[in-house]
Amino acid sequence: MLFRQLFDNQTSTYSYLIADESTKEAVLVDPVIEQVDRDYKLIKELGLSLYYCIETHTHADHITATYELRKLTGCLGVVPEKSKATCADISIEEGDNLGVGGVNIEAIATPGHTSCHMAYLVNEELVLTGDALFIRGCGRTDFQSGDAGTLYDSVTQKLFTLPSETLIYPAHDYRGHTVSTIGEEKQFNPRFAARTREEFIELMNNLDLPNPKKIMEAVPANEMCGRVAA
Repeated sequence: MLFRQLFDNQTSTYSYLIADESTKEAVLVDPVIEQVDRDYKLIKELGLSLYYCIETHTHADHITATYELRKLTGCLGVVPEKSKATCADISIEEGDNLGVGGVNIEAIATPGHTSCHMAYLVNEELVLTGDALFIRGCGRTDFQSGDAGTLYDSVTQKLFTLPSETLIYPAHDYRGHTVSTIGEEKQFNPRFAARTREEFIELMNNLDLPNPKKIMEAVPANEMCGRVAA
């Protein structure tokens, strides 16, 4: 399996390029519009055929590159079933599997950051956790139908039940981390370790964070799969 972690400095967003090295079939998870040229160049350099652009959720901090990559490659746009992105080619549900060659990607419903959030388990080896679970943190829950109690349940009852050695790759990092494991986060993540559901809800409801700078443009654009209104 080919696996590449790609970073957007402006929004601290990770995108993930995953492919079967034999068939050259590929997917790109959470692509960022400002990085279209970089990502398309890498796909061509590696001789890959992009089959899917997959979203973990409707992002509020950046615009997806799905619309542009769909034009360039003919790939299909994949969004969680509860997303408002009616422009997508595929709506994915809990337990659905997307395959590219010998690579299997299983959708795990992990709402809480948003109501439509999905994580993706890749070949039962690594999990793309989106904004549900960060390395030593988690996504906020104060907009886009977010709910702190729901996020706590998603992380503790879904993600934390995966094997301890499962690698975690989040959609963002703001402190220089690139990868963790389920076992590490269960032990060391300050949002969840030794914290009750009620304590987590109280913590999340009092973060008092400013809105993402791009929220007013990003959400409407992402509901159109990254097509920016003229």
